[in-house]
Amino acid sequence: MKRRILLVDDELAILLTLKAVLEMHGFEVETAASAREARSRIKNNEYHMVITDMRMESEKAGLDVVSAAKSASYRPAVAMLTAFPFADSEWQQAGMDKMLVKPMNTDELIRQLESLLVSHEDKKRKANDTVADRDAKQPVRKAAATSTGRKLASSRDS
Repeated sequence: MKRRILLVDDELAILLTLKAVLEMHGFEVETAASAREARSRIKNNEYHMVITDMRMESEKAGLDVVSAAKSASYRPAVAMLTAFPFADSEWQQAGMDKMLVKPMNTDELIRQLESLLVSHEDKKRKANDTVADRDAKQPVRKAAATSTGRKLASSRDS
């Protein structure tokens, strides 16, 4: 199964060039030329990763894309591609998994994206395992509480 990426940028030359590079490296790529279009695609499709430019129809349009991606139930990895990078703490607080600075060597870009996908899937798997472990223990707690409640009730009845 190909890894699906949503690539968001309002500069057509960048959008088409990056799309071609990513497809040559085995990714399935859909594009959006605005934050509005990206939010719609995120809502109606599933992606392994969303890569967005920051400055599009507004100075911070990319943050709208990040927010939409982070709100998606399928939890894609999110990378910001920008010529105007944030400080580390700022981009992480904004919900991004990775900050990619333009211009970038294509080999380095692919290496970083591959690394991000692996680490993001590991995080999702660990989070799912934690939830599954918690859910598996939940019925035991409920059963124990019910049993204790019955014992208390029967001892009061005696």
